[in-house]
Amino acid sequence: MKATVYSTEGKAIKQIELPSYFTVDLREDLIKRAVLSDESMDYQPKGNYKFAGLETSARYRGRKEDYGATKNKGISHLPREVLPNGQFGKAKRVPHSVKGRRAHPPKPEKKIIEKMNKKEYAKALESAIAATGNRRTVCSRCNADVGPSIPLIIEDNFEKLNKTEQVAKVFTNLNLIKFVEKAKKNATKAPLIIVSQENALNKAARNLSGVDVVTVKNLKVKHLAPGTHQGRVTLFTEKSLKVLEEKLKR
Repeated sequence: MKATVYSTEGKAIKQIELPSYFTVDLREDLIKRAVLSDESMDYQPKGNYKFAGLETSARYRGRKEDYGATKNKGISHLPREVLPNGQFGKAKRVPHSVKGRRAHPPKPEKKIIEKMNKKEYAKALESAIAATGNRRTVCSRCNADVGPSIPLIIEDNFEKLNKTEQVAKVFTNLNLIKFVEKAKKNATKAPLIIVSQENALNKAARNLSGVDVVTVKNLKVKHLAPGTHQGRVTLFTEKSLKVLEEKLKR
């Protein structure tokens, strides 16, 4: 399977053989599981203060003859504030009392991360990458015709750009700027840029609405299939394909 490499001016400069991971089967089920697993890693554990609702003098006086007991007083037998001379304070501590503790509060030790088998995740990542090279899948996701060829591959000089206007010009040359304009209006996802390593392009391109830039090292399935929907418009640099091939080697 071959693909065209484009220059930053939007001109086809050569044909290259695509790595084998572009030919794997599309597994939407695995992609969905992997995205949910990725997103669960970002969840923040929630939990109540350990002594919330319990920092009070209220106590339960259960013995009938106990000093200050509520026996024969015509009131509920609940933990009440301790007041002078055996008086009854407000009910506290119990969940249905004012400022009482919660019955079943969130617990910080709760397992909120959905783990996924490493081999399954690797398969999901390959499948998500393959989806970016499937024209029908990509066009169906964005409801528009995408670029001159799929997958979109650009020369390595693209990684040297350090200004947003330069990146925007390249997007215009590749007929991708329409996705940025759409993202600006509807807060949708614009094209994903995959680079070989961290560089100035990472900051320059992020200023474009909806555009994400990620290195091969940090690439996750959620970048390729946001919202669990495969086929995001993705722009690869030629060098990133080689680095990605090394990453996916088993």
